[in-house]
Amino acid sequence: MSAVSERGGNRSRPPAADVDPLGDPFLRTRFAVPVRPATFMRRQRLTEHLGQALDTPLTMVDGCAGAGKTLLVADWAAHLEGPVAWLTVDACDQAPGVFWAYLLEALRASGADGIGDVGCPADAGAVDHGLLARLAAQLNDRDRPLVVVLDEYDRVTAPEITDQLGFVLHHAGRGMHLVLVTRTEPTLPLHRHRADGTLTEIRDAELAFTPEEAATLLELHGLRLGHDAVRALVERTRGWAAGLRLCALAARQSGDPETYLKEFEAGQSTIADFLLAEVLARQPAPTQDLLLRVSVLDRFCPDLANALTGRRDAGPLLAGLHRANAFVEHLGHSWYRLHPLFAEILKTHLGVRFPGLETDLHRRAAQWLRRFGPLPDTLAHGAAAGDWEFTARALVDDLALGQFFTGLRSGGLGELFARMPPDTTGAEADLVRAARELSGRDPDHARAHLEQARRELAPAGPGRAAARLGCALLDTLAARLTGAPDRAEHAARTARELGQDIPAGLLDRHPELPALLQTHLGAARLWAGRFDDARTALSAPATGSGGATALPRQDALGQLALIDYLTGWPTRAERECLAALTDAERFSLAEPAGLGLVHLVLAAVAVDRDELDDAQTLLDRATALQPVPPDPVTAAGRVLVQARLHLAHGQPGAALETVGSAVPAAVASPWAENHTALVVSAAHLAEGRPETAVKVLEDAVGREAACTVAAARAHLAAGDADTALDLLDHLPAEEHGGPAVTVRALLARAEAADRRGDRTTARRLATRALAEARRERLRRPFLEAGPWLRRLLRAGAWQEPARSGPDARLRTPPHTVRPAALVVEELSGRERDVLQRLARMMSTEEIAADLFVSVNTVKTHLKSVYRKLGVNRRGDAVHRARELHLL
Repeated sequence: MSAVSERGGNRSRPPAADVDPLGDPFLRTRFAVPVRPATFMRRQRLTEHLGQALDTPLTMVDGCAGAGKTLLVADWAAHLEGPVAWLTVDACDQAPGVFWAYLLEALRASGADGIGDVGCPADAGAVDHGLLARLAAQLNDRDRPLVVVLDEYDRVTAPEITDQLGFVLHHAGRGMHLVLVTRTEPTLPLHRHRADGTLTEIRDAELAFTPEEAATLLELHGLRLGHDAVRALVERTRGWAAGLRLCALAARQSGDPETYLKEFEAGQSTIADFLLAEVLARQPAPTQDLLLRVSVLDRFCPDLANALTGRRDAGPLLAGLHRANAFVEHLGHSWYRLHPLFAEILKTHLGVRFPGLETDLHRRAAQWLRRFGPLPDTLAHGAAAGDWEFTARALVDDLALGQFFTGLRSGGLGELFARMPPDTTGAEADLVRAARELSGRDPDHARAHLEQARRELAPAGPGRAAARLGCALLDTLAARLTGAPDRAEHAARTARELGQDIPAGLLDRHPELPALLQTHLGAARLWAGRFDDARTALSAPATGSGGATALPRQDALGQLALIDYLTGWPTRAERECLAALTDAERFSLAEPAGLGLVHLVLAAVAVDRDELDDAQTLLDRATALQPVPPDPVTAAGRVLVQARLHLAHGQPGAALETVGSAVPAAVASPWAENHTALVVSAAHLAEGRPETAVKVLEDAVGREAACTVAAARAHLAAGDADTALDLLDHLPAEEHGGPAVTVRALLARAEAADRRGDRTTARRLATRALAEARRERLRRPFLEAGPWLRRLLRAGAWQEPARSGPDARLRTPPHTVRPAALVVEELSGRERDVLQRLARMMSTEEIAADLFVSVNTVKTHLKSVYRKLGVNRRGDAVHRARELHLL
């Protein structure tokens, strides 16, 4: 305490009446508790928190200018029972003697008992230690503690005053509750108070208005706004009290308050006057320049700020601004951002003071970020600078073209590059244009941009591997969308070769790139009917992890599910579909277009299981999610599922009309042709034309097991059991496919045996078919088999139904029935409601909307359902529920 003299050196003297040590009269307004305005809003949560001040010797209310600190404390103080000594600190209080003279006068003006004449500083620049000791002793002797509020304490910059205040606070004991209202954290030993639990703190974040509080405040100003409008205003102002009040006052003067609050320009408002005067003008010129320049940045670190200012000391300046609550927010790891309104105002001020500088600042920021910062920020500043060739090159060189198709940033990239002028040149600009067209499913327009990019990339040169790799990715996707497998293979080979020239670290940062390449290649191979090769390509993206590869993973799972369905494995296909849906929910990808194929496969499986209502619901959902235009695989899948649903409803004419629509593609797909023939043949059978059904399948026999089996059934319907059996006998076992094909083959053999009068063999084969079908829950093959099967089954002694409900006409032998697992606890009605919607493949959000409950309520019901059924996943829950006949 250098300013505190030794005992006997600088004696305090009795004060002259109403005069400070400088001889000036005391300004009584500085002792008055501020009056709250008529629109003041008491916030109970803050008042209750501030009430803890009476339990701790020190309270600090620390917030930015206009945060509502003073009014909060004034309202609290006005409702206290005992006296309150209030002092609003002034800039002239830097001299210790003046500060303590005012504080002592505030104590006397409060009317508190027990504060005797401890004296008054005689020297404006120093305080007698004895005076401070006497003050502390008198406070310590009080029966009731005295509340002392120092408002605008951030104006105190002399460290000796803070030391002296700490001395009095410590020795006053429980005789004083000190409340500091400040914009900056004082240099008192706060860490000790925090450790001892003797400090009450209310900081800037707590002072911010919540949306509910803001709505009440606006109502006090005569404004009633919708919930979304209030939330948007709070987001823009960060709940800043002064900003909300000034906005409310200005909006009251407009004809349309809600539109005004949504669209007002902060740089041209009364808020600008407040912040420029209260925050910017208080800073020295170099700091003002720093704030103006970083206003073009959404976030910044010291090195980036130095790059924009040409300085080297941005680090301590930014840290100081943050500590001073100067509307500079610390994001952690040395990154900062400006308060949104402050940034808007500074940017407007920048344009007035330095016209044209903003573009140069964006360019400098983009160049710095290209080397040291995140790509999204690089692109944003490159675009803001109008340097589109740089921006497109940054995206392509970073191997980020794939992000147009991953769902995480695709929308933002599309909007950003929609502003790119058509005269922007360069291979990278053409690749970006092609990516935008392909993300909109327009390969025809993308083709011209890809050709132009290829011409520009043709000359060999260093540093173009990334662009060539991006071109190969887009070529693969274009080939998939147009049904051109050979072009997809060529593009994929090119991509593999180029990958060797790309730094491994760069590839590791973009796992979506190989995932997209393999997924598109797999789809092209699937279209070509090369199922094993397609599985090879799809296996890696289907087993990937992470949000960046979520959409390729769901796409790959949907394609694998389609392959399994086409080869006769419906349950395996269903599991892959459920895995894709679970993944989508995990990453909050609300119904992405990639799930259209997933719902198509689930609809096809539902048709085979004769769950026709569910099949229609799934088909409708698939149609809603289907990209426009769809790729050939998805388009063909939808046609076939719709046609099979028509057949199941007894509408063969509609089925024939549906499959008559062509799927545009560069080459025909063998499986699409084969399955179209299956539908056409089945429709002719349903209309009583077996000879035509046989003719339709002539070319397909031997190409696919399902077609051979269907041809055998057509021959049976035509009365030619010998040819049917010959076809089935020459069907190699390894080509029979999965259970769905096996069941139909067994039923065809059983029908042939029945026609020959061999009922024993027929029953044995039908029994095997029922056992095989039960594992997959297949019903359509039996319903389509005809009356002979029902007669055969009724002639037996079997009693166990293959399906519960009124449609259960088919009977299975007892030894094929698996004992049902027990339910740990009976499901409630609401849990059954949730389970039924789960079986329809509805997402958690859809179930909540359908039942008019919250998502959290649905999740609670799901946990209970899982527990009661003894499972951990939604797919297992549906399977278990079906086993228990709960669905």
